[in-house]
Amino acid sequence: MDNPFKPSFGRTPPELLDRTDVLDEFEYGLSLRSGVLGLLTIITGARGVGKTVMLNEAQDLAREQGWAVISDTSTDGFLARIADAMSAINDELGAAPPARKITAFVAAGFGVTTRLAPERQVEFRSLGGQLLRRLDENKTGLLITLDEIQDANRGELLHLAAVIQHFVRDGLPIGFVCAGLPSAVSDLPNEGVATFLRRADKIDLHSVEIADVESSYIKLFASAGLTLPGNMASKAAIATTGYPFLVQLIGYFLWREAEKTGGMLGDDAVDRAIAAGLQRNIRLVLEPALANTRRRDMDYLRAMAVDDGVSGTGNVAERMGAKLTLAANYRARLIDAGPIEAAGHGEVRFSIPGPRQYLRSTPPRD
Repeated sequence: MDNPFKPSFGRTPPELLDRTDVLDEFEYGLSLRSGVLGLLTIITGARGVGKTVMLNEAQDLAREQGWAVISDTSTDGFLARIADAMSAINDELGAAPPARKITAFVAAGFGVTTRLAPERQVEFRSLGGQLLRRLDENKTGLLITLDEIQDANRGELLHLAAVIQHFVRDGLPIGFVCAGLPSAVSDLPNEGVATFLRRADKIDLHSVEIADVESSYIKLFASAGLTLPGNMASKAAIATTGYPFLVQLIGYFLWREAEKTGGMLGDDAVDRAIAAGLQRNIRLVLEPALANTRRRDMDYLRAMAVDDGVSGTGNVAERMGAKLTLAANYRARLIDAGPIEAAGHGEVRFSIPGPRQYLRSTPPRD
């Protein structure tokens, strides 16, 4: 059996832990096809917590019910690419014989990168309405998914939201599921069409239960005839802290160790797998997440790293030598960016594994 763990961003893991019910409202909305809260969903969370995987799940659910799917990433020009995808589906539905009619179109973020010209913005709504009416006649609909919306051009995003809002008002079968860091939502203004997005069904992904990780490891290894004793599975699961990407990383290296040892994993092999997974997580997640952090925000993180658990904003401000109001601003900015999350009134904790040890062991940068 090949290694089932695929520690690359956006790849669906061998088992979706504690995620089976997060798209229930969306799936229910697909059956009603219009005017349902779940059909407008924003998925947020820290890097590596499984947002793109949830987008993939939403697309699969839509395709299973015969919906057309347009999938894109929020690089510059995504509105033009979505318009081109709509046009392609419209052409297929209008000209092709029934056996060739398509139910999915993926705009992967490549190709045309120009902005949608003003004259095409009017065409975009007209084209979309025509497509949705055709799909409605066949008792299906159109799902648009958009990843990394924190990087989206706000003009393009708000124009897309405005058009989708019109489709919803007209009772047309449209779904929109997007994903991004928490800042993707907090940066939206509280006015105009942005309010339409703010009213979306929000799914905030967090770490999964350690016990579920342990059970999954034992089951997956046993299914391939590999031996991962319960105490070793527990040790590996605890090391993941329930962080989905790290679950995949450590699982991947555990599997490699099992292949080297002929199927039996002992303490040394598990320790090597954990160390390799944690080191790779630093390189793939932690360092990119901190690379563009502002200096005073880094000071806030270093002041947090002094604590072994949750940190009080007052204590962090005192260590920084900063006024509480300024520290609160740094706190809010870091929560939006994703590396920390609220842990109670005036308290925060790291939302991704590793920064405490990393910051304690690395000197401040210039």
